[in-house]
Amino acid sequence: MPELRRVCVFCGSRPGEGTSYVEAARSMGAELAARGIELVYGGGAVGLMGIVADAVLDAGGSVTGVIPTGLFSREVAHDRVTRLHHTATMHERKALMYELADAFVAMPGGLGTLDELFETLTWAQLGLHEKPVGLLDVDGFFGDLLGFLRRTETDGFVKHRHLARLRVAGGPAALLDELADEPPAAAPWIGPEKL
Repeated sequence: MPELRRVCVFCGSRPGEGTSYVEAARSMGAELAARGIELVYGGGAVGLMGIVADAVLDAGGSVTGVIPTGLFSREVAHDRVTRLHHTATMHERKALMYELADAFVAMPGGLGTLDELFETLTWAQLGLHEKPVGLLDVDGFFGDLLGFLRRTETDGFVKHRHLARLRVAGGPAALLDELADEPPAAAPWIGPEKL
């Protein structure tokens, strides 16, 4: 696995209820900056997205945002990021984030976060990338989702080797350590030549 220079973080455009999600977002940003890892994210200044970006920037780190032009009215672009890429569509946004990052982390969030997580996992299963993917499981947020994923394996829809690549940890330092130690990817579900 190549060195983690840039990590893409998927997370909510809302802060969530309580303080644990906000604290986890600040911790993730601070940990990325302390390790000299650049944050790649959705470019917003709101919710957990904005909190992670602020924490990286406040600690002297580098942040690359990727935001679709049409979302400016709903998802205000962060004005302090190191670099901000504008895309025409959500599809272009995800493709650019995937291209820029060496690894992916999903934190608590809503449907957009799950969309990004599952597309990244699907691409890995298909062999379109070999980058590590992890969940920052704040206060057991992803517990039910992990149970569902185990069911997909038990019922024969997903192979164990593909689910085993999804790393899960409760804290940013432990998760980044696991992503940095990720072994080479398992054989894809189907080779790119058959797509």
